[in-house]
Parts: sequence; C-alpha cells; structure tokens
Amino acid sequence: MGKEFFSYLKCRECGRQYPKKAVHVCEFDFGPLEADYNYEHIRHSISRSLIEARPYNMWRYRELLPIDGEPTVGLETGFTPLVKADRLAKALGVKELYIKNDAFNHPTLSFKDRVVSVALSRAKELDFKIVACASTGNLANSVAAHAAAAGLKSYVLIPADLEQSKVLNSLVYGTQVIGIHGPYDQVNRLCSEIAGKYGWGFVNVNLRPYYAEGSKTMGFEILEQLGWRVPRHTVIPMASGSLLTKVTKSYQEAFKVGLVDEQPFAVYGAQATGCSPISAAFKAGTDIIRPVPKPKTIAKSLAIGTPADGYYAVNAIRASHGSCEDVTDEEIVDGIKLLAETEGIFSETAGGVTLACGKKLIESGKIPRNESIVICITGHGLKTAEAVAPHLPAPRLINPSLREFDALVANDAALHAAAA
Repeated sequence: MGKEFFSYLKCRECGRQYPKKAVHVCEFDFGPLEADYNYEHIRHSISRSLIEARPYNMWRYRELLPIDGEPTVGLETGFTPLVKADRLAKALGVKELYIKNDAFNHPTLSFKDRVVSVALSRAKELDFKIVACASTGNLANSVAAHAAAAGLKSYVLIPADLEQSKVLNSLVYGTQVIGIHGPYDQVNRLCSEIAGKYGWGFVNVNLRPYYAEGSKTMGFEILEQLGWRVPRHTVIPMASGSLLTKVTKSYQEAFKVGLVDEQPFAVYGAQATGCSPISAAFKAGTDIIRPVPKPKTIAKSLAIGTPADGYYAVNAIRASHGSCEDVTDEEIVDGIKLLAETEGIFSETAGGVTLACGKKLIESGKIPRNESIVICITGHGLKTAEAVAPHLPAPRLINPSLREFDALVANDAALHAAAA
C-alpha cells in the first residue's frame, strides 16, 4: 500500500535523494534527511470522507506517513482531544482558544507516542531487533512502552538528573535505562556513537527521518477537529524544534493534497528562558543557533542546548510571520496552574512553558485577541509533579467533626467576602 505514497528520503539542504533505509544525514553536505512523498498520487487517493471513516488514531493519515506497509506499532495512539477552552480564553482575553491535549495520548501520556509509533513501525519493516533512544524523559517512556508491546528489546539513555517520575515510567516496561552524567547533548552524542558501532535502531538518530514525521499527525488532527480548517495561530513548545517544523509541514501538506483550503497561518515557538537557543536566535534576528552548554530550567523535557532543528524552526516561524517567546521557571509554574484552574488540564512543565509563552505573545499584541488560537500541550503533569509541588498549598486537616468542617467553611466564606 504505502510504497506508492512514501517515495524516498531527501536531503533538506541539497535535495539529493536516498533509499528508504536507516540513514539520517546527507553524505555530501551533512544536511538532515527527511521523508518525501508522491503528493500528486496522494491527492487522488485521499479524501476527508476516507479519513473520517477510519479508526480514531494517528494512522488515519497513513498516506502521509513514512512506512511501506500497514502500521504495526501504536494502533491506539493519537486522535487526542482538541478542547475549546472558553474559561481560559476569558482569562486571557481572547475570542477563540483551543488546547490540543496530548497529555491524553496512549500509552505514555505525551506526544512522543506519535513519533515512536512511526519509528518503531518502520524499524520492524527494516528488521531491527533492538531499538533505543536518547531522551529527556518522554521519549524514553514511549520507546520503552511501545518496544515492550511490539516485542522488541530496548535501551534508553537519559541525563542522570532526570525527574524520578519519568525514570520510573521507563523502568516499569522492562527496558534498559542508562543514566548519563551530563546534559542531553552529551547523551545524544554518545547515542550517535553507539548507533554507529552496534547498528541498533535509534529512533532519534538513524531512524530520525521516520520518527520526526510522526509529529505531523498532531497538526493533521488539529485541522480535522476544527472542521478541516487551519487555525490562524498555533503555539508550539520547542526542544529540538522538530515538532514546530512538522506541525508546519502538516498544514502545508494538507493544502497540497486538497484536504484543507489554503489560507494564511502563523506558528509560534515556546521555550524556557533557562534553555532558549531558538528563541534567542529569533529575537536576535538570526538563524544561527548558539548552543546552551548548561541548561537550567525546571522544563527538563525542553532542555536541549543544541537543537537539531533549531535553524529550520526559526525559518518556519519567520516564513509564517509568527514569533517566539521564552519564560522563567516562575512563569512556567503559573502557566501550569492557570491551565489546571481554568480547564482542568494538568500539564507537565513543557505545557506550562507553552501556555505562559502564549500568554506573553497575546499580551504583547503579537497574537491578536480576535483570531483563532491553538496551544499545544505535549505531556501530562503527573510526569513532572515535583516541579509544581512546592508551589501548591498543603491540604487542610481537620478531625472527623462536622463542627470543625463548619468552622472551615465559615472561614472560607469570610475570606471570600473580604476579597470581594
């Protein structure tokens, strides 16, 4: 089925074509490789009605994903809620606001379940028996879970100081978890060496061209859930920058194959100030990404000091006439709390970054208040509970006495009256 849709790998710099193997860098100019498709054939093979008749998962859009046969991994992944966030919209003073909530993703509660589903489906087609990754947490969780379900052996390499909840959420699947003393960039470099020596399928190294395409499904779902229209403004967290470039690509591909009428849109990047190389480059008016050697932020899932797709993310933002913002740890916590208190959605620290950056972009006038806005939430708050716990009040304790409860309620009423 897929052979007629997924054509080859192509260098993003020089355009040279490569066979559909486990390669990720052009041998001529070292540019990254990405999947390319026969869009004309897809245009005549796909339709809204065909997609809508399929199961509610990310593989609804399989013609635009880089596998040769039917998917074998992640058949329950994707099609997460797009929440019309009216209470949050009122708090931010905007007309039309949606939350794309990938904290709801199967099986590990982050958008990484999308990319791993594609990477491991392709890894099985390429006959890998061992899969692995370098990760700041969410990817490790997803590789461990999907590999277990697919019957593959897995290794996940992580910074040694990762949140313990994310470490536990990898260990439970029986994967080999290897903690590395050093930041993510050092973990990633080691993984490149291991991939070269052992020949394993590293989802974000030699399988990266396949892996990265899974992020497009978040964009396709946004379009479908909005009634096949593109939001005017989309705010997206950035670690490597890949998610932003792939959501952008999903919108462009939907125009190209006729799923959505072409119309203007803008994408906005969100980073934590303690590791904001892409935001810093955008604000400086350049596309030269200066590495952050020692990231310092509670948003560890975004703490990639040398982002692989930073150059492409900056240019995607500029081409769409979007913008970029970054926020402090205090603003991140405020963002987590605001989303939870208005919409009942508990996001991990990356979501706090995205919401807080969206708030700043709205307040600065860079995102107009009267146009449609989507904020992408990429992981569940239970993964980073320790980051927000010190900023929340302790439970109030009483004896099992109605009189004590009455006194508590009366005190609350008095406080509310005083505040009013």
